[in-house]
Amino acid sequence: MNSDVVMLTQELIRIDTSNYGDSTDTVGEVAAADYCAERLREAGWDPEVIITSSDSRRAVVLRIPGTDPAANALLIHGHLDVVPVVQSEWTKPAFGGVIEDGFIWGRGAVDMKDMDAMILAVVRDWGRTGYRPRRDVVIAFLPDEEAGSVHGSHWLAEHRPEIFEGVTQAIGEVGGFSLTIHDDLRLYPIQTAEKGMKWMRLRASARAGHGSMIHHDNAVTELAAAVTRIGKYQWPIRKTPTVQRFLDELSMAYGVDVSNVEPEELHQRLGTLAHLVGATMQNTSNPTVLTAGYKTNVIPSVAEAQIDCRFLPGYEDELEATIRALAGESIEVEVMNYGQAVEAPLDTELFGLMAKALRAEDDKAHAVPYMISGGTDAKAFAGLDIECYGFSPLQMPAGLDYWRLFHGVDERVPIAGLEFGVRVLDRFLRDC
Repeated sequence: MNSDVVMLTQELIRIDTSNYGDSTDTVGEVAAADYCAERLREAGWDPEVIITSSDSRRAVVLRIPGTDPAANALLIHGHLDVVPVVQSEWTKPAFGGVIEDGFIWGRGAVDMKDMDAMILAVVRDWGRTGYRPRRDVVIAFLPDEEAGSVHGSHWLAEHRPEIFEGVTQAIGEVGGFSLTIHDDLRLYPIQTAEKGMKWMRLRASARAGHGSMIHHDNAVTELAAAVTRIGKYQWPIRKTPTVQRFLDELSMAYGVDVSNVEPEELHQRLGTLAHLVGATMQNTSNPTVLTAGYKTNVIPSVAEAQIDCRFLPGYEDELEATIRALAGESIEVEVMNYGQAVEAPLDTELFGLMAKALRAEDDKAHAVPYMISGGTDAKAFAGLDIECYGFSPLQMPAGLDYWRLFHGVDERVPIAGLEFGVRVLDRFLRDC
């Protein structure tokens, strides 16, 4: 599997699956889906290639029957799309899949074509050797995660729910990577929760006029004041069970209490590791887009802003009420895009099996639950009452900042860490 996973990662990276939203430039997902289907067929499987919302968006699904028909099924999902790149900022070809300095370089190396390749490598090995897991395993390679999953996981959950019949648990991205604390301790955060998402549009309407005149009823001014209030608002600290457990585990690992400090102090005590915690202790609301006017000497009648809002599990109502209060009665507020918050149980047999598989390959491994501030395809599957975890095992070299590789320049994955990951994934799935 080791050589297979390296080859698969390189070849997947070389397929440019940049997601430009609904633009006609988003075309590579089709080639990537066909690639995954063909690699599965080579190993004797018969996957289904599904055209989702249009001919340019495709998913690949395979159900592997388990030996115990009474057991609940497990879903393993990975997305095939990536965020676009500015090639001039990179030192290596962004879609070259180049091997250098012990790494595979390219867009998607950690988000998340490495996991796609690990899934393919394990399932291909099973097909060639005739191995069958205890429980049904549903494999899903998906489009459109990087633009909200409308054409991918959400489409499948709505239009093809029978694919997930009997599935009670799932694993996907953003978990199972290593954080070296000491020579004898590596933490492996496993995602058990993620914040919800509400992208909101603010609209101010007023009387248009000439820019040279005194004009107190100005849509731009009203909108700017509302955006400023929202952008500067200090959200209260909230600690969900997942975040509290993660803070407790960090305190024990570092020998320093970080469970009762403000987010600003976390950076002083934890450095870049604080990025895993800060935004998961509160709701957030960041203004990102402003639109108004068409000519300098014309006061526009409408001004609009877009706000990226994220809410903790259990605090969605607080977020919406606060945004509407801060915007004020004169500002129209609407939800543009929505994704529910996700929080899976912490102390489950599945979590224990992930921890066991990690320890079997790394005797210094200690698995801990954590929350991410962003979103994944788990939002769609949680809506089907599936317990979702982020488990894409990967051992990272000490000092390499895993999070800065996500959507970053010179994204890369260590080959040794990738080979470690495929062994862990295979071991975990065999134990399930």
